[in-house]
Amino acid sequence: MTEPAERRLLTPEEYRQAQDSPEFTELRRRFRRFAFPMTVAFLAWYLLYVLLSTYAPDFMSTRVFGDVNLGILLGLAQFVSTFVITHLYVSHANRRTDPIADEMRERLESHQYARGTGQTGPDLGKKGATRA
Repeated sequence: MTEPAERRLLTPEEYRQAQDSPEFTELRRRFRRFAFPMTVAFLAWYLLYVLLSTYAPDFMSTRVFGDVNLGILLGLAQFVSTFVITHLYVSHANRRTDPIADEMRERLESHQYARGTGQTGPDLGKKGATRA
């Protein structure tokens, strides 16, 4: 990363060239292919919990052990699923999006987009950088 004293501000044209680059298109695609389905799945899971709590109170009050019922367990599972999704996203980002974003940041900081060298980055064609 460039030291703060060595940085100069990027121009709007540099940002536009970076945004129009194949790397950014791939970065956006990889993010969306993870984020949208995961968001839909989590919201459906949350809505199921709310609907069960509202329309199936007898089911939710089913005792599992002691004073613990299904409603409490499913409520706690909401927290667990949030942590699982966070872990999955961090893994996904480390493997699939961060390498492209890091390479783009380096190119932006070195002003390669200003010089018109907005070629496809090396990460898109390497083994291990397969498309999602």
